[in-house]
Formats: sequence, structure tokens, C-alpha cells
Amino acid sequence: MAGLKLKGIKKSYGAIEVIHGVDLDIAQGEFIVFVGPSGCGKSTLLRMIAGLEEISGGTLDIDGMVVNDVPPSKRGIAMVFQSYALYPHMTVYDNMAFGLRIAGQSNEEIDRRVQSAAAILQLGNYLDRLPKALSGGQRQRVAIGRAICRDPKVFLFDEPLSNLDAALRVATRIEIAKLSETMPETTMIYVTHDQVEAMTLADRIVVLSAGYIEQVGAPMELYDRPKNLFVAQFIGSPAMNIIPGTLEKTGASATLAFTNGKTVDTGIAVPDSDAGRPASFGVRPEDLVATSSDDFLFEGTVSIVEALGEVTLIYVDDLTEGKPIIAKIAGHQQVRRGDKLRFTADRAKLHLFDAKGNSYRFTHPAS
Repeated sequence: MAGLKLKGIKKSYGAIEVIHGVDLDIAQGEFIVFVGPSGCGKSTLLRMIAGLEEISGGTLDIDGMVVNDVPPSKRGIAMVFQSYALYPHMTVYDNMAFGLRIAGQSNEEIDRRVQSAAAILQLGNYLDRLPKALSGGQRQRVAIGRAICRDPKVFLFDEPLSNLDAALRVATRIEIAKLSETMPETTMIYVTHDQVEAMTLADRIVVLSAGYIEQVGAPMELYDRPKNLFVAQFIGSPAMNIIPGTLEKTGASATLAFTNGKTVDTGIAVPDSDAGRPASFGVRPEDLVATSSDDFLFEGTVSIVEALGEVTLIYVDDLTEGKPIIAKIAGHQQVRRGDKLRFTADRAKLHLFDAKGNSYRFTHPAS
């Protein structure tokens, strides 16, 4: 098993650079998730690690060896693709054994590895079936089993659940989590655009945007301590409410003035030199609570109510920017369109971002 070191990794297509000097250390046994919007470079970065894309600059180190020019088959990696890529005319057993036969392994070793992988993924009853006789989730487990049989140093997963329906995604995600627990020394790198997968599977999440790393950290670190506006709005569903304003008072507890004239004491330290500058206030929908007090953050008219059973999403037309504020309240709420509501939040859960989008709470203290 192995760790990885990415130093100044770049990828260019002609004159267009799409990955811009990525630096990342991945420890042996870590489950790392690359997450970000479409086009951010997460799959390209994974494919460079796999050797399927040429590295334009920087170095990739796997298990202490620079592998920039090493072919994919010699890197000690196994990749599970978005499409299952199974041979339709081969049984599950033969699909899982195919790579081992090509590598010249003995029949005894092949059988041992296939049976072991099948036991881990609960595929023992399906080894004689063809792929067409399997569900989508079972096919993806066969693809994962084929990777396990290779006994790689590093597992790479490229959006392996995106072709599955909601129920199968949950079931297969649980299988991958169990696999990680079963193989604690195995390094795994997983690409997804689904933040639920990222939050539930990862030891650390790497948030990517336009070929840059925005933040790296444990799931709850990114949720509680986003370093910038991009991470704050990408992690969490619904996205964090963001309202622009102007810094009216600075120091240990800054005050932000909204466009409608309302001011909020954020309780967040801001350098005195930033007085009068634009800033953005943030609060997560799930941190808002209804209040009848005059000490409120938002007040407005309910425009949409989405009752989801376990939670209720309430959209309030607030006048601070002209777009609705979203509150996520536990359980079923007796709220109707047209109701007038006020919301507040614990000051410790508020966020404030400077004009460049960097967090005041977590990136620079007050002077």
C-alpha cells in the first residue's frame, strides 16, 4: 500500500492550462474525495494519477517513486470507472479474474483473490452470472471487485455511483464505506460531484474549482470552517445563504450593513483597515431558527414551503438583496405561503467574507 505526493501538478491542452500547480499529500490508508462542480478538473487530476492523462508539469510520487513517465500498468493502481466496463460475454468470476490471467497468475492464486473479493462485496452467489443478469449496483460491485483482485497500492474511483438510481446509490455507497473499513491500509481516491458521497465517505475532502484547490480538510472542518465563499456555498445543501453588505463597524465584533439599511452585529473580528469595505454575510439554512424577538437576522414573507418530512425548507422573500432566504427547519412545520416570519441564528455559526471572498472568521484575524 502507498501514499501519494503531488507537487506542482499541471495539465495543459495546448496553450490552455486546466490544472494549475496542484500540491497535495495523501497518506497511506487515507480515503480522499475530490469534489467540485463540472469542469473543475477533478476527473482530469484523477486520470493523471492513473496515468491516463500526461502530466504537463510538476511531479507525482507514489510510494516514494516519481511515476510521471511510468505507464498505468506499472503504477500499482486500480481504477473503477463511471461506466462498469464489464465484458458482457464473461461471467462475474471471469470478469474479476481476467486481469489476473493476463498478468500470468496461477489458477490457485486467481481463485483465492476472486473468492476473497466476492466475499467482501457479497458477490459469492453471482459468480456464475453474466453481467446482463445483474442489477446496476451489482455490476458496479463487480467492477470494484475486479479492482480489489489486482491488490493495488491505490484505488481510484471516478464517479462510480452516478449511473445508479437513488436507492442503489445509497446501498453501493455503504458497500464502498465497508470496503474502506475492511482494507484500512489501502489508499483510496474518489471523484464525485455529490457532496453527500464526499461528506459520508471521506477522511479528507479536496474541494476543486477551475483547476485550483480551494480547501482541503475533514468533512466537518469544511462544513464548519469554510475558508472562502466558494467552499461555503458548495458544501451544504441547500447552499449557505449569502447576503452582501458594507462593513460599518470593525474590530473584535464587526457590524455589517445590508442594502435595506438593517445592520447585523456578526460577532466576528475584522481588521480596522477594512472599515467601509464591501463584505458578504453568510448563514446556513439549517442554522436559522424562527423567532418573535426584535433581535432577528431576517424578516420577510414566505414564498415557498417544501415539506420533505424530516425537514421543511422555507423560502422567505427578504429585502436585503431581493432573493429569498432559505431556512431548513427540522420536522413538519405549520407554515404557509404568505406568512410573515423572522429568523435568527447562534452568532457562533455566522460567517463573514471579505471583498475577495475569504473568510474573516477563519483566514485573517482583526488587527
